[in-house]
Amino acid sequence: MALGSLLPDLLPGGSGRTPLIERVARWAKEKPDAPAYTFVDYSTDPSGAHVTLTWAETERHARAMAVTLRQVTGPGERAALLLPQTLEYMMTMLGAMHAHVIAVPLFSPDLPGHADRLIGAYADAEPAVIVTTRNALPHVEKFLADHDVPNPKEIVFADEIDLSLADRWEDEPIAFDDLAYLQYTSGSTRRPAGVEITHGNVTANAAQLWAGWAPDKPNPELVSWLPLFHDMGLIATMALPLVRGDHAIYTDPVSFIMNPMRWLELIAERPSKNVYTAGPNFAYEYVASQATPEKIAQLDLSGLTTCLNGAEPIRTSTLTMFADAFAPAGLRPGVQAPGYGLAEATVFVSAAAEDAPPKVISVDREALTKGELRLCGEDSERASALVSCGRPYGQIVAIVDPDARVEQPDGKVGEIWVHGPNTAPGYWRNSERSQDTFGGELSEPGDLPSGPWMKTGDYGVVHEGELYVTGRIKDLIIVDGRNHYPQDIEVTAQEGHPAIRPDHVAAFALPGEETERLVVVAERNRRVPLGRLDLHEVESAVRGAINIEHEMSVHEFVLIEPGGVSRTSSGKIARAATRQRYLDGELPTTEARLASRK
Repeated sequence: MALGSLLPDLLPGGSGRTPLIERVARWAKEKPDAPAYTFVDYSTDPSGAHVTLTWAETERHARAMAVTLRQVTGPGERAALLLPQTLEYMMTMLGAMHAHVIAVPLFSPDLPGHADRLIGAYADAEPAVIVTTRNALPHVEKFLADHDVPNPKEIVFADEIDLSLADRWEDEPIAFDDLAYLQYTSGSTRRPAGVEITHGNVTANAAQLWAGWAPDKPNPELVSWLPLFHDMGLIATMALPLVRGDHAIYTDPVSFIMNPMRWLELIAERPSKNVYTAGPNFAYEYVASQATPEKIAQLDLSGLTTCLNGAEPIRTSTLTMFADAFAPAGLRPGVQAPGYGLAEATVFVSAAAEDAPPKVISVDREALTKGELRLCGEDSERASALVSCGRPYGQIVAIVDPDARVEQPDGKVGEIWVHGPNTAPGYWRNSERSQDTFGGELSEPGDLPSGPWMKTGDYGVVHEGELYVTGRIKDLIIVDGRNHYPQDIEVTAQEGHPAIRPDHVAAFALPGEETERLVVVAERNRRVPLGRLDLHEVESAVRGAINIEHEMSVHEFVLIEPGGVSRTSSGKIARAATRQRYLDGELPTTEARLASRK
């Protein structure tokens, strides 16, 4: 079944459409002194030093950066952003978009945990220019020296731009089909690939996100800590404020990880009382777990309008935990907005942002493995909870049988296909993979467009007009002819024994002689001391729970040390990467840790 429709003003040639980047000049003219972007720096001030650029200052910085980039490279060349998440990062993105230079939003090489992603993305993009800061230069030089990657022609320092150059910038026409930047995927299933995001894609998706969040109150503000090298962080923080010239306040991911309450403190202190934010599922659980009655008593979250939960799987336990933890601070029940998106659609596809509590349905797990959504009681032994991701805005979502290329009816599971002005044209220098992902054609389109459709690689189902995501196609585990969703197995495993760290379990399959074999990798919960750990007891509990709940046996269970399960940049479990590290013998097993203590 298909959801959504294309809004006329989002179609090519739609009335009044101009590339989003051109709105920088508009807001600089109409509201020059209004705040545009505020960066909150906790590295220099533990309470957070706020540095703000007005719209007039933003335009000046962006134009000066555009001139600087064009002095060292030409239109169509790539500029890799290897710098910390500050105001300079944002101004570099805007400047590159002005200059027709294709930005490659990455990060400073000293950011921990993302080395392989940086190497793969940088090598694939082959940038002509690196934009960094003077303080980050040693890390950039070490990165170039240590890895077999192309050296840039020039290095530009974003914190040393001559602002007087802004006067020399002459506007150039920007077409919707012009490439704005390369959004590298987080590599959860394969090596990073650069999604080609056009100016038309950015313009459409910013408008779609705005419509999906429905900010009809005056003077909305966005608060974020999300990484700007990730699709959700970039579009929410950079593009959303450009739609109507509003204010974005952001910090960096490390500041959030070090103290997650900073996120909610930034929200609570906003005077507009009309605040929007976004984050992956793990962030909401993390901040709720760190909240104490004393900290909550200092917060007023009554001005939080919408918080998008945009990384599947969305856990019902997280929704409840976050709502319960911050209700005493004035958090309204309808604030949480589960959503769905991916880089290939720029980012935003759908959201449930109707100012109502998230909709959760209980479905029969056995029927779901056979491709059918069948409701059941939440107390049923075969019940699985699914969270609604709402409806799309300004685009069409269809549930499709990927083999027959036929739209599925309401209640039937299929692959999620997306059609709209926000879907990217392809992957950078990868025509074969581009055709496979972005060239979907329906064999019996009926009232729908025959193509092109973007094939997401995710399974989903439509129920009562709303989208429910059921899992990644490539992650599906097939044992004895039955389909099993890994996230269901992972939940069963983490509930099987208190020594397992919640939401840090990866289940995947290995080929066997007659059927696939299930492997479960789980991180040890730090709250269970090593001295009291009985590995055999933990393994027996997990095997028994999975056998009872899913009627399948575990080929191998591996307990590993905290931080050992691979994750994507948005916090999702990277099952394919964890599987490869398992095969390569690179997982930090708790058994080895215990042996080293003897």
